[in-house]
Amino acid sequence: MKKLTKPLNLSFLLLALAFSMQSCQEKEVHQDAEEEIEIKAEKPEYFLLRPEVEKAYGYSHAVKIGNSIKVSGAVSMDDEGNPTAVGDLAQQMKNCYADLEKVLSHYGCTFDDVVVENIFTTNMPLFLENAGYRTEIYTKQFPTGSWLGVKELALPEFMIEIELEVHKSD
Repeated sequence: MKKLTKPLNLSFLLLALAFSMQSCQEKEVHQDAEEEIEIKAEKPEYFLLRPEVEKAYGYSHAVKIGNSIKVSGAVSMDDEGNPTAVGDLAQQMKNCYADLEKVLSHYGCTFDDVVVENIFTTNMPLFLENAGYRTEIYTKQFPTGSWLGVKELALPEFMIEIELEVHKSD
């Protein structure tokens, strides 16, 4: 009897594993035996805020898949990629939010659609002194997120970087 149990257990385990795994390529889901619903694979939509800068550094400022939008960290820079408001964290924060608003606007969103905001700063005490500015950005509710003190950002002049995740409602 023990010899039969091991192959049955292994077969059951493999069968359970096969049913529990889902593929990114899944095309249909069965609700009833008679009804099928097709799930279309969503293609990513890429957005470049400053195409030359982003191509030079190798990133896209945002990617939308379905109702989800991931926004790369915004820093205080001009259209050529030069740091702006050097040494002024409060102004750098405002510049970041201005760029983020352009990205959100491209997708027909506002800060009300933001569900995650992560802030990276090289000077946490100074950021905390200026964090109240966020009440002008998030007037209905605050998103989830993290505030992280870091040693450095992409360029030494950058004091803050803000990244977002957005959910666009239908």
